[in-house]
Amino acid sequence: MIERLRVQDLAIVEEVKVSFAPGLNIVTGETGAGKSVLIGAISLLAGSRADRSLIRAGASQCVVEAIVRPPDTSAVDALLTETGLPPCEDGTLVIRRIVSASGTGRNLVNDAATTVQTLRRLGSLLVDLHGPHDNQSLFDPDFQLEVLDAFGNHQQEKQAYRSLYAEQLALIARRRELSGGGADAAREADIRSYQIGEIRDAALTADDGEALIQAHADAANAEHLLELGQQVTQGLSEGDNSILDQLGAVRQALGEMAALMGEQADGWLEETRSIAIQVQELARAINDRVSNIDASPEYLAALEKRMATVQQLRRKYGGEIADILRFCQEAEERLEDLEARDERLAAVDRDLAALEPRLQAAAAALTEARKVVARKLEKAILHELRDLGFAEADFRVSLSPVACAAEGADSVEYGFIPNKGEPLRALRDIASSGEISRVMLAVKTVLADHDHIPTLVFDEIDANIGGEIGNAVGAKMRQIGHRNHQVICITHLPQVAVYGDHHVVVSKGVSGGRTRMHLDPVTDENRTREIARMLGGENLTSVTLDHAREMLKRV
Repeated sequence: MIERLRVQDLAIVEEVKVSFAPGLNIVTGETGAGKSVLIGAISLLAGSRADRSLIRAGASQCVVEAIVRPPDTSAVDALLTETGLPPCEDGTLVIRRIVSASGTGRNLVNDAATTVQTLRRLGSLLVDLHGPHDNQSLFDPDFQLEVLDAFGNHQQEKQAYRSLYAEQLALIARRRELSGGGADAAREADIRSYQIGEIRDAALTADDGEALIQAHADAANAEHLLELGQQVTQGLSEGDNSILDQLGAVRQALGEMAALMGEQADGWLEETRSIAIQVQELARAINDRVSNIDASPEYLAALEKRMATVQQLRRKYGGEIADILRFCQEAEERLEDLEARDERLAAVDRDLAALEPRLQAAAAALTEARKVVARKLEKAILHELRDLGFAEADFRVSLSPVACAAEGADSVEYGFIPNKGEPLRALRDIASSGEISRVMLAVKTVLADHDHIPTLVFDEIDANIGGEIGNAVGAKMRQIGHRNHQVICITHLPQVAVYGDHHVVVSKGVSGGRTRMHLDPVTDENRTREIARMLGGENLTSVTLDHAREMLKRV
């Protein structure tokens, strides 16, 4: 769950820290007080797009940080390991996002830098955000199918189908690659054959890289290199008063010192002998290297011709020798395809024909599993809808066959009858936002036992409802929070707020000529006063206070 959230210089927030608890966390406050800033902060941590306009006026950056304690860190740690991030320590995950006015932001997970894409992947494991506009997703057939599969735990059937579907797509792509036009294919075969011949005739080796460049440099500078080599070897070992001659005199003096000084001078003498050997080896290596340089004009001309050939191939086929050879291999494979494309097309067609019944069988197995689960999902959602005030409602999950696609061979449609006697209508044809909000809450409640996302965030899911329905919505969210999920709910309804296990009030005020947002947990009498404010406004009366106390007692 999200244990603590810190927000600095985001919108009207200078700096606030808020702690959340297990169960149902309620966030309330006057309209415009800044409750949506909390949702924005959590969204940023979950990888949403960062907008520099979010930074508080006058600040150079905004910072959002959360301490998260997932109930099970195995999936999170697997993702962290995959992306090279430190695993959770003592079950704790620290996520920090910094948005800079200069455009250079930072994303940190357990104090290690990461990408926004990784934040999104982490966010999908940790938090499910649901705002007023997210009800529209309930109209999306893809979302409806995803709900059905999540409820039915169809991973095994879907994986079997997806594997075969991916194989079919690969074969179709291979067939498209092989089935070019006849004249074009013949022309391409001629081009490929010429390219292969040009590269093969060059007989490239690893020596045609840096070694060739160095050999050309040696040959081009051969005369000067020979002169320099002679100077060096003369100075080291062959000339009068060379270093080796001087070391001989030094060794003779050290020998006499050793006779007088003993062990210490013996060590110096041994070191001098070692230096003399190194000088001899160095002189020999330099002499061998420069004496082997071919200074003939014919050799230089041959090297220049070879370099021109290699450079031409580099311009055509790749910057490095390995790139040119790889191009040649790919060209040979393509030429084989072109020359034997009829046979290979026939083989692909045979593979496609053999795959089709297997794909259809996997699709049928997935469809059958969905049909069985569809009835169970209907009953489960209807049960939740009854609790949410739809005493006479009906809910249907209809499957229709379609051509095989990424998610199977089914199209799904959720149908809803809010009141007895009305016709069944698709959810997208339901006009009431209050009704759709409750259907979405019913769906979320049903899925709460079937997904592993620990934190659910609801931003005004109770919009356009009130009275006893508000009580039902509050009770339902508490029910989710008391299962295996943490729930954070922003609400304007006192009927919902009284069900909270933990209650935070958002307020704003002016200090030093700047508007500042505050977050304060409320308990006991302060909570009573907040519920009373939600009931009757800022001018509290004994009546509204008594009413608030009564509402809190009832839950």
